[in-house]
Amino acid sequence: MLTEMEKKVIAAIQGDIPICERPYQALAERIGLSEETLLDTLADLRRRDLVRRFGATLRHQKSGYAANAMGAWQVDEARVEEVGRIMSACRQISHCYRRNPTGDWPYNLYTMIHAESEAACWTIARGLAREAGVEHFTLLFSRRELKKTSMTYFPPDGADNGS
Repeated sequence: MLTEMEKKVIAAIQGDIPICERPYQALAERIGLSEETLLDTLADLRRRDLVRRFGATLRHQKSGYAANAMGAWQVDEARVEEVGRIMSACRQISHCYRRNPTGDWPYNLYTMIHAESEAACWTIARGLAREAGVEHFTLLFSRRELKKTSMTYFPPDGADNGS
């Protein structure tokens, strides 16, 4: 069971986190807590596995990237961690994760590549393939950006919860 304070903390981190020097302090002030209390509460929620992770949502087109490609890589399972580390170290990669291959889609490692053009995405991908020793991959390019929203578990005070 969550306390009212824990619900307020979860509601505070559901949306955009302020871009400032002390984002958790700004969030804490917004809900009437100290930064230390907010961080302690988050740490406790993590320990209890009630909050599993924080994820960033990059709005690629607004960031100045003209091309974004999902790289789908066929990697030997014994090398997924090694190859994932190589790929995630590339500054043009924002996401890197493993999924189970299905049917006639043999790819099990995925990356998001961001660059100034589709040709540049291919150049980055070919370089990563050489560096990581991966022979089979494909790129799927973003054609338009859809609205990105995060899950809302607890609406902030005063927000319509849809009921």
